Amino acid sequence: MQASGYLFSVLPVAVATACAVWPFRGAVRRLGTATYVAGFAPSQLPVPVACYLLASTALCLAQGQLGSASGLIGLALTLCAMAGLGALVARALPTRRVVEQALAAYGLAEPWPGVSGPLSVISQRRTRPVAAALLLPFLKRRRDVQRIADLAYGDAKRSQRLDLYRHRSRPHDAPVFVYFHGGHFHSGSKNREALPLLYRLAANGWIVISGNYRLASAASFPDAHVDAKLVLAWVGKHVAAFGGDPRTIVIGGDSAGAHLAAFAGLTANDPTYQPGFEQADTTVTAVVGLGGYYGPLDANRPETSPLAHAGDDAPPFLLLHGERDSVIPVQWAREFAADLRATSHAPVELVELPGAQHAFDHFQTVRTAPVAAAIEAFTAWTRRHDLGRPTTTRRLLAPAH
Repeated sequence: MQASGYLFSVLPVAVATACAVWPFRGAVRRLGTATYVAGFAPSQLPVPVACYLLASTALCLAQGQLGSASGLIGLALTLCAMAGLGALVARALPTRRVVEQALAAYGLAEPWPGVSGPLSVISQRRTRPVAAALLLPFLKRRRDVQRIADLAYGDAKRSQRLDLYRHRSRPHDAPVFVYFHGGHFHSGSKNREALPLLYRLAANGWIVISGNYRLASAASFPDAHVDAKLVLAWVGKHVAAFGGDPRTIVIGGDSAGAHLAAFAGLTANDPTYQPGFEQADTTVTAVVGLGGYYGPLDANRPETSPLAHAGDDAPPFLLLHGERDSVIPVQWAREFAADLRATSHAPVELVELPGAQHAFDHFQTVRTAPVAAAIEAFTAWTRRHDLGRPTTTRRLLAPAH
């Protein structure tokens, strides 16, 4: 490798790492999104990126080019990038402790009925070592989980299809997690985002549903939101045949998918958003938001915001947000949580994941297991204090904030 080639191979990696370490989080949202995109690989895959830098450096050294001016500049950039990648790993390592402390503060780390030991401990036993999560981030699927693909929940062909995941032992009366992907309502797919999380929950005995929905290129508000509720109607009608418990349905999503989940959770059984299936029960046990946007989709239409539909009968909410999210600032999640707490009788828990950027659930990382454990523990607490899946107004006592 020529020294100039080495320099130009490590320069973009160094810039990307800088964007990951110091993402722009100011008022100009486009710059925040740009630094997120630029720093995506180092932020999500620090160890593979470090291996690339080491391989490039070793090749340049083997060819005797490292002592040149270009080689030395490239080496300096490599060392800076390696330090940045180390900082990214160090920021992520406390995730389990932060999540467990947040759950403990709310008294939420309770055992699942019929299961011995706290769910956080159970999930920890099934967690791959930290080294494996860092070194094998691309391992998203699991052999012990069966995926049943492309089940139709509507007539819009690909846009209204869902995938169902379950353990190959085919559990009965399993809790159900319904997930919607992100993508700013313009892109995304049911079989692309959050696969490590979905497979992990299924491996732990859940029935997991991941659904497509109509995107903005071919739809407008509230089409995607109607689709989310149509998925809930499908789940209520069909999930028992796959081993799921229709009394324990948790709805969640990432980014735009979290908006859909929050909206669906706050408009349970609202006929306005259930055209043609007004009689379907679309109540949920809890809502989980992963790096979600919860504001209005149109500033001139307040009804496009989930908060416009919030009331004292809102279901419990668990919000997990990246501390360093430059696409959807964590401050927005804090404001949404505060506004929802002011209205809801149910708990609203916000967990800020240390060092996490947007879309932190895309690959297998050290955050995957703690996030899954948080969902399980929160659901266990909700199930214990609100047995079943009621169709009447909830009156849950929220912990002190």
